[in-house]
Amino acid sequence: MELKGYGKSSRQLDAVFAALADPTRRAILARLASGEASVSELAEPFDMSQPAISKHLKVLERAGLISHGIDAQRRPRKLEAKPLAEASEWLEKYRKFWERRFDKLDSLLHTMQAEAARSRKNRK
Repeated sequence: MELKGYGKSSRQLDAVFAALADPTRRAILARLASGEASVSELAEPFDMSQPAISKHLKVLERAGLISHGIDAQRRPRKLEAKPLAEASEWLEKYRKFWERRFDKLDSLLHTMQAEAARSRKNRK
């Protein structure tokens, strides 16, 4: 079933969130935020094989979150910010939605507290 408005950008967003769901991949992105790194440099802090790290890197590459270059024998990976910015933009819409909801709830609680205070004052 095809959803209306569910195009390439929605599939890209799905891939980004799926990639970000794994703590190892988030740690790799955090490391790449400080600069390029080779596969062996990225694998260093993890207790897993280089092929396992390579699988994580492929997921991140398919999501567009990292890219690789060729530097002699090295193939350094680097962070690609655009997909993260798009995910952040998507989340921001929902943050604003919930912020409005919490503001309404806060207003209701203040009204209820004021009414309760008046009620206690009138009973005295």
